[in-house]
Amino acid sequence: MPYKFTFDISKKKYPFFTEFLIVGYQKGISKVFFKNLLGIIRKLRLQDATGFNLEDNIMIIQDLLDLNYLNLSQRKKFLQTKNRALFLPHCSRKYMDNRCKAIFEASLPSYVCAHCSPDCGVNKADHVAKEKGYDIYVLPGGSCIPKILKTRQYTGIVGVACGEEAKMAGELLSNMGVALQSVPLLKNGCASTVFKMETLMKTL
Repeated sequence: MPYKFTFDISKKKYPFFTEFLIVGYQKGISKVFFKNLLGIIRKLRLQDATGFNLEDNIMIIQDLLDLNYLNLSQRKKFLQTKNRALFLPHCSRKYMDNRCKAIFEASLPSYVCAHCSPDCGVNKADHVAKEKGYDIYVLPGGSCIPKILKTRQYTGIVGVACGEEAKMAGELLSNMGVALQSVPLLKNGCASTVFKMETLMKTL
């Protein structure tokens, strides 16, 4: 969990992000806008006045916009790939204890879903992605990605992760010539994290 705070926007609607993104990046105002906004918040000490952590919320919005931009910029290249994998965070499993029957395969390194809970996000994602020909990895951390890519020559990857971690993975994969599409976590943390299945299906 790269963020130093937890968030839950799983109940929020943010379709306006895409429109803001297209206009903002076309005109080059997005990063400048957020930088200036952060400066105003700090200068006026708005967080103290409101009791609301504005900086964290702005960081989340900025990261979501960045991920949308990266997805759009790499979409054409991704659609041309043939050998694809889906990377899921293990914290999206329904259970984080022995009620989860997934087995960790150190040689991959990844958990292998046992399909024990029909309403588990990882289980649902595993089924959907396998039907589309993806290899599935349920990762305990981002450090597993380079280990997997040393033995498997994927040209396209869909990754489910929080914004900050997805951006770090994007830089790594770009340097390796791998096209990435990201699906953001809408609720982060060390357990019970949430992503939108509809977004994953569309991305796949």
